[in-house]
Amino acid sequence: MSVYSLSLRTKVLSAALSLSALIASPAHAFADDEARRAILDMREQIKQLTDQSRRVRLQQADQIEMLQQEVAKMRGQLEQLNWQQSLQQRAGQDQSAVKQVADPQEQAAFEGPMDLFRNGKYKEAVSSFEQFLQSYPDSQLGPEARFYQGSSRYASKDFKGSIQGLQQMVRDSPDDPRAPDALLVIAASQIELNDMAGAQASLQRIVKQYPDTSAAETAKSRLQLLQ
Repeated sequence: MSVYSLSLRTKVLSAALSLSALIASPAHAFADDEARRAILDMREQIKQLTDQSRRVRLQQADQIEMLQQEVAKMRGQLEQLNWQQSLQQRAGQDQSAVKQVADPQEQAAFEGPMDLFRNGKYKEAVSSFEQFLQSYPDSQLGPEARFYQGSSRYASKDFKGSIQGLQQMVRDSPDDPRAPDALLVIAASQIELNDMAGAQASLQRIVKQYPDTSAAETAKSRLQLLQ
């Protein structure tokens, strides 16, 4: 209990004791009108102190709620940073595992936006991946480009765009190794949009359709957090 709240309680108790003493005193202590006036004054003081105490409690409750919202916001920001770091790490680890194509110009066109992504230039990466997809619509690197384009949109907080692009990628290439990872990013974007039911469905889909992937293990742990 705060010092201020304790002081308020002391004042209320003191006023109540004074009122009790006044009522218990002999009738000759005050004339009837003076006694009534004193009693009314005491009652008004108690009412004011009670109202003040109520306001303090409401203010404290508001402050607690604001702190809780701030903590939730910070957790959300930390979660997004963790996702961005995970995506960047995966991009670095997968550099040697990315599909190679015979056309060196096509390969170079893909590496350009990938470098932007690895360097955290997400908005530029989105545009650069789009240029690659328009220039090479039938490329074997298409699903990879769409995955990292959707991931770039997520990292730049375009959550709706990330969901739309990655859902299209999963529909067009459900057997691609990137599909379960794409669903993870979709779920993360849905959480950011407060679509918990959608996120749960995306995570459950990973566990059901891609049970033997590392994404499935991540999905299981995130499902536990959503329950």
